[in-house]
Amino acid sequence: MTLAKKETIKVLIVDDSSLVRKFLTDILSRDPDIEVVGTAADGVFALRKIKQLKPDVMTLDVEMRQMGGLELLPKVMEEAPLPVIMVSGITKAGAEATVRALELGAVDFVAKPTTDPHSMMEIATALIAKIKACARSRIRRRTVTAPGQPPPATKPRLAVPTFKPGRSLESMLIAIGASTGGTEAIREVLASLPKEMPPIVIVQHMPEGFTKAFANRLNTLCELEVREAEHLDPLVPGVALIAPGHSHMTLQKGTNSLFRVALDQGPLVGRHRPAVNRLFDSVAVIAARRCVGVILTGMGADGATGMLNMYNAGAYNIAQDEASCVVYGMPKEAVKMGGAHESQPLDKISNRLVELVYGK
Repeated sequence: MTLAKKETIKVLIVDDSSLVRKFLTDILSRDPDIEVVGTAADGVFALRKIKQLKPDVMTLDVEMRQMGGLELLPKVMEEAPLPVIMVSGITKAGAEATVRALELGAVDFVAKPTTDPHSMMEIATALIAKIKACARSRIRRRTVTAPGQPPPATKPRLAVPTFKPGRSLESMLIAIGASTGGTEAIREVLASLPKEMPPIVIVQHMPEGFTKAFANRLNTLCELEVREAEHLDPLVPGVALIAPGHSHMTLQKGTNSLFRVALDQGPLVGRHRPAVNRLFDSVAVIAARRCVGVILTGMGADGATGMLNMYNAGAYNIAQDEASCVVYGMPKEAVKMGGAHESQPLDKISNRLVELVYGK
C-alpha cells in the first residue's frame, strides 16, 4: 500500500481494557502522521468497525470478552486483510498466544504498557515506528488453520542431496537476521529444511520472554532442533539457535565444537538487543568463509553493515526479495550497500540454502 505524503495512517485500537485504549489513543494521537479512527472492546465490535472505518492498521489485544484476538485474526485475514500489531502480555501464556497470533497473520507486536514511565515511553516509541512501517506492509489473504496445526504455507521438507568431496556440515554455518514479519519468514525457511544442515544461528527482533515461546513453537514444526540459545552453547549440525530477547548473540571459536555462541547484555545497537549487526559482525571476523548469511523481512537497517562485512570477508549472502517481504527495510539496505550476492523470494530461500550447503 502506498500512502500519499499528507495522508494520515488510520489506526483502530482493539483492547478490552479502557485504560489501555485511552493510553494507546493518547500516545498515537500525538503523532501527526497517525489518526486513531476508532476503538473497540472486543472482536465482535472490531469486525464492525473494520468494515465501517477501513483502518490502515489495527492494534489488537489477545484476551477479550465475546471474541478474543486469536478468534478475530483468522476472520480479519480471510475477510478484510490488514496489518495487525498485537499488544501482548509478557507472561508465558501471553508469549505463546503472541507467537500463535503471528502465525495467524499478525505482522508484529509490542508488550502491554505498564505504569513505569520509562517502559511506557519505550513502548510508545516502538509502537509508533511499527505502525508506520506496517502501514506499508504486504498483507495477503489467509485461510484459517486449526489450532495446533502448521500454517498452510509450510512446504514439504527438502530432500538431502549428496555432499561434494571436501564438505562437511560441522565446518559450515548459516546466519539469519530478521525483524518485522520475520517470525513467519523464519518458520517458512526452517520448516522446509532437512535435519542434515549446518548449525544455524538466528537473530529475530523480539522482547525478552517471547523468543523462548517462538523457538519452542518452531521446534514442533521443524525437523531441525530449534531452541533459544544459552551462553556458550556449542554449534551443532541440525540445530538452530535463536538469540534470547534480552541479549546480543555473537559467534566465538569453540572448544569441543568448531564454533559456539556467546550472549551479552551490552548496549543497544541501533535500538536493538539482540542486534543482527552484532551477530553478523562476529561471523565476519571468525567464520565468514564458512558461512551463508540470510537477511529477511524487517523494518530499519539492522544487519546491513554486518552483512557487508560478511560479504567482504568471504561469506555468501542472500537477501529476501521485495515482493515477498512484509516490510522491505533490512534486505533493501543490505542490497543497497552491496552486501548481498543475490535476492530470492521467501519460498526459494530454503532451496538455495540446501544447494549452497551441498555444493549444487
